[in-house]
Amino acid sequence: MHHRILGNTRLSLSPIGFGAFKIGRNLGIKYPSEYDLPDDASVDRLLNGVLDLGINLIDTAPAYGLSEERIGKSIAHRRNEYTISTKVGETFENGQSVYDYSAAAVRQSVHCSLQRLRTDVLDIVFIHSNGDDETILTQTDVVPTLESLRNEGHIRWLGMSGKTVDGARRAMSWADVLMVEYHLNDRSHEPVMAEAHAKSIGIVVKKGLASGNLPATAAIPFVLNNSTVTSLIVGGLNLDHLKENLRLAM
Repeated sequence: MHHRILGNTRLSLSPIGFGAFKIGRNLGIKYPSEYDLPDDASVDRLLNGVLDLGINLIDTAPAYGLSEERIGKSIAHRRNEYTISTKVGETFENGQSVYDYSAAAVRQSVHCSLQRLRTDVLDIVFIHSNGDDETILTQTDVVPTLESLRNEGHIRWLGMSGKTVDGARRAMSWADVLMVEYHLNDRSHEPVMAEAHAKSIGIVVKKGLASGNLPATAAIPFVLNNSTVTSLIVGGLNLDHLKENLRLAM
């Protein structure tokens, strides 16, 4: 499998990353079909199977329910085989998202993620935007708090998982990585992706299949044919589907 380098991080990543939303949460979803959460044994087989396929980017978040805890339980013993990315700013409580970008909340979030994932350091931590990127980046303490946590050795690289082009552009002053929505039906981030790439800022794509509304056969080649993209996050509970996604990424 041909890996790609993520900006200035020097990380060599598989073109497909595994999005771990579905192993932890099935409420408040944007997918076209409902699904049951897998049991622990199924999650263990899935996550180890993901690594066995050569996928070496696992993306999660506190807002993904049991996801972080299940990753830690199933594959922490294989920690040197994957890059972990998680997020701060959003949790999912009592059926709805709660957002908090204060210094105290960000610190607590990072330390809880370290514990749940059973790791000494988080490779990438993204800001999980509520949609108001501008306010998050200019009127909260989230960025300086993350920078402090990186200086303390808890995080390796910082990123923005935002909603807007202006938010992505503003984040380029400090971010190592941008996570952007990009697919056949939404190419609005293309200019800022090119700008970030020119500055050696890594690009990871989310929702490249438009939350399951685009066929993988068209969506995956489209995203990965953009030379600015290092990896496309794809979720799922079926290893055969992930194998086909990898074939499409070759």
